[in-house]
Parts: sequence; C-alpha cells; structure tokens
Amino acid sequence: MNIPFAIPKCRVAHLVERHDDHLVVPVRLDAATGCCPECGHASRSVHSRYHRHPADLPLSTSQTKLRIEVRRFYCLNPTCRRRTFAEMPTDLLAPHARRTRRLGEAQARVGLACGGAGGARLLAHLHMPASRATVLRLVTRMPMPDTPAPIRVGIDDWAIRKGSRYGTIVVDLDRHRVVDLLPDRTAPTVAGWLERHSGVELVARDRSTEYARGASLGAPQAQQVADRWHLLSNIRQAVERWLHGAHARLRSLPLLPGSTAHPARRSRAFARSTTELEAGAQSRMRWQASYDEVRRRHAGGEPLLAIARAMGLARATVRKYASAETFPARLPHGAGPSLLDPHVAYLAGRIDEGCENAMALWREIREQGYPGTSRQVHRFVAERRTRPVRSGRKPRCATASDSQRPGTEAPLPPARQLAWLIVQPNSMLDEGEAAVVSRIEQDDTARAVTGLARRFTVLVRAAGKRKTVADDPDEDAAADIAAWITKARTCDAPAIATFASGLDADIAAVRAALTEPWSSGQAEGQINRLKLIKRQCYGRAGLDLLKRRMVLAA
Repeated sequence: MNIPFAIPKCRVAHLVERHDDHLVVPVRLDAATGCCPECGHASRSVHSRYHRHPADLPLSTSQTKLRIEVRRFYCLNPTCRRRTFAEMPTDLLAPHARRTRRLGEAQARVGLACGGAGGARLLAHLHMPASRATVLRLVTRMPMPDTPAPIRVGIDDWAIRKGSRYGTIVVDLDRHRVVDLLPDRTAPTVAGWLERHSGVELVARDRSTEYARGASLGAPQAQQVADRWHLLSNIRQAVERWLHGAHARLRSLPLLPGSTAHPARRSRAFARSTTELEAGAQSRMRWQASYDEVRRRHAGGEPLLAIARAMGLARATVRKYASAETFPARLPHGAGPSLLDPHVAYLAGRIDEGCENAMALWREIREQGYPGTSRQVHRFVAERRTRPVRSGRKPRCATASDSQRPGTEAPLPPARQLAWLIVQPNSMLDEGEAAVVSRIEQDDTARAVTGLARRFTVLVRAAGKRKTVADDPDEDAAADIAAWITKARTCDAPAIATFASGLDADIAAVRAALTEPWSSGQAEGQINRLKLIKRQCYGRAGLDLLKRRMVLAA
C-alpha cells in the first residue's frame, strides 16, 4: 500500500500493516549517523534499537499509527557526560509525544473552530480521535501569532459573566483583527496595555469614563474617537430618563383635533381575572412604597448608589424613581397579537345583532378559519354581555380597569417606545406615530426636548453618512455640536442638560466622532463572535482559551 503523503526525513521500511481499526506504517529514519544533543558530535556506533508508535494523519477512512524504529547511539566524545543518546525526528515528532506534529496541529485547528467537546466529536468522525481535554490542551499550546503593532484600535467591554464581571476587547481597526482580551474594563488595565503598545495613534471607544481615563493615561498622544452609535443610544437614553419623570404629565395632554386614539382593531387586552387584579394591586402597593422610600432618601441627600445598596434595588430603578415627578406606574396592557383579531369585527357585529352565545359564535368563526379554542371567544363575549347567561350568572360588572372603554382615551406609549419616536425624524414616522409626537409637543419642555434630540441625531447621522477614510475633517460639524451643547445645557429637562454636560467634558472625542471615519463598530462585531465562542464552551472557558480562539482563528 502506497503512502499518499511524505514523512519528513523518514522512509517506509516495510508494507503497511492493516489492523481491525487502524493502519500501522513501519518507518525508519534516513540519517546514517546521529548527533549527540549534549556535545554535538556525530556517531555511527549503534547501542540498541527500540520503537515508537505515534498517531499520524489518517489514511482514507482509517486511523494511522507510525512504528518508528529509533536507534540509540554511543557518544564517542570522552569529555561528554552522555554515554548514549537516541536519534530524534524533530521535524516529525516532539520528545515523548504520542502524536505527530502535523496531527496535533490539525486537531488544534479543529479545536479552534469547534471547541473542546464539539472538536472531539468531529475528530472522531475524521478518524483523528482525541478527548476534549486533549483538544483544549493542544489549542492552549499553539503559539500566538507575531502580528504587526496596531496603530488604530477599537476597545469595548464584553461580559465574562453578565451583570458581574466584564472584560475589554481590543481590535486592530486597520487589519480587522482581534488583538487582545483584557481581564477587566478598568482604566489602569487599559492604560497598561496602551503603554506596552506605544505606537497606537487612535483609540475608538464608547463614552465610558474608565476607557477615556485609561486612554489618556496610557496613550496621551493618541486621538480618542467616541463611537457614533453610542452617541445616538445615549441621547435616546437621556430622553427616556426624562420621560420616566414626565410621563404622567404628558398623559394628561388632550388629543389633537383629527387624530384617533386607537387603530381599527381590538383595542385592549382581554379582561383579567379577580385574582390577577388583586395580585396586581398588591404589587403596585409594594412598588409605591419603594418609590416613596427612594424619594425620601434622595431628598435627605443620600447618593443613588447607597440607596440602591440599602434597598436592594437596581441603580437604574433608583435613578428612575428619584427623577420621577410622580410614581411611574406600569401602563395598562395594550392588545397583543391574537388569533381572534381577524374576527373581531364580525363578532362585534353579531353581538350588536343580539347574539351573545359564545359557543355559537365560536362555531361560526371556526367555519371562517379561526384555528383557536372557544376560550378567547368566551372572554371576548363576557366583556360585552348585556343579559344574564342561562346559568343565572349576571353580566360582568365594569371594574376600575374597565372604566376606560375603547375609544374614550388616548394612552401614550411607554417611555422607551416614546423616546424612540422622539429621536426619529418626521419622515420616518407613520401617521399615528407622528400624531403621538405632535400631542406631547403641546408641552413646552417636551417640544424643546424633541427639537434637541432630533437635531442631535441629524448631526451624528449626517457625519456617519459622509465619512470615508479620504474625507477631510468637517469643521462645520464640530461647530454645530458646540452650539447644540450650549443650547442643551439650558434645557428645562435635567436629563438632557446632564447629557450635554457629559458631552462637553468629552468634547474632543465627540468632535472626532463627527469628523473622523473611525468607530468601535468592529469591536461590536467581534463581541458577537466572542459570544458565540463562549456558548460553544458552555460558559466554562477561561480568558486564555477565549483569547487564543479569538486571535488564532482570525
């Protein structure tokens, strides 16, 4: 049987032996002499022979093992402390290794792509079996590549354990490659890495103060560029924080003439049971008590972080309660998608005709294609019943939650959804969304916030569209953002004024975001790949293994 690949510095001694589950290739080394590893003298005097049986790349569909005949020589140098030595096929095999170098590299490459357990399963099908621990050990032994020093880098944080521990990813923006993974996201760690890479000329980052301080300490000569996507996200978050406090006031604003409160379909969720209503009321009382306590502590001068720790609340919740003018109650549930929606008009018409038999109505719409059960029809009819049912039960009385009949009120969207509408240009909104924004603009502060938010998004998006590497810096954009900050700092909405003050403190990076083509978008994309690798490792991979899989697989 012929061997389809070469064996470095070796020759096949005999015919290949076929066994049940593998092939054995007898091999001898080509060299006529051996060199002593201690003194370097050559020797032809053979002391003895023995065999090594390392695994090699598979032949066809069979595992392959080499049977290498190794000679042990006498060292004839009288001054050498060695008496004998064995010849070493270093190009083919490492000392004491049970697999050839090329087999180990192939298994390590599979491990880079698939991880330990996944790589072990794939290698078994490829006739190169190895345990998952061996696969990971081969990956960790692979040398890191010798890459050129980065000049422009993007940095961003990633979750080692979400909500608990975070690290930092560093990406070479010119080569589109991950350079390093850092164990945390603190300024000293980032500064230390930048000091070790003194050739960095540009750092693209989000608006984290830790990253800003780390870049200033580690690379004071480098230009810092704030990420444009994060700028847009930050203005939306600022608008949302203001809305949490002003939402109750805005809900009391009247509808504009000609606008409609509800779309032409089922306008609200199905009625809740008495038990659900009681549980909701109790939950509201508990959160109301928490809101009152946060307001009392904040008025007494306690920091928000101290309040969060003392009360066991999230910092975002404490910040929302502290800035809210009234208790930010959960808004009534709107109508989610339902199988009954296409048949609502038909059911309402039949009820107006006097048919209140839920089973009869269910059978009628089932013939029209309704695939659901009769339960939703019963609930729909129960809300509109005018006569007692045959069992003698009275019609369901209206409760506090039902006092608002469809079409008599115009509730606002939640703060998060409303903030998204505010930062969008009018051309991106449909008729209903534009009516919602026009309604809240009856409030002077809301009108100012909407104008500032939209002006800011226009500045950032225009800068992102016109930026290419060959573009010259846009001085007009830098002047526009300075004027925007000056105007926003006098806004009556505290969240917008605070956001503008933060931009002013980081004005150099913000101006660079509007005048430079670079951003940390590449880092965001690499974090998505890092999340995939973490899931392949079942969340148990250490930082070194993650770093190797990110850097070596690139």
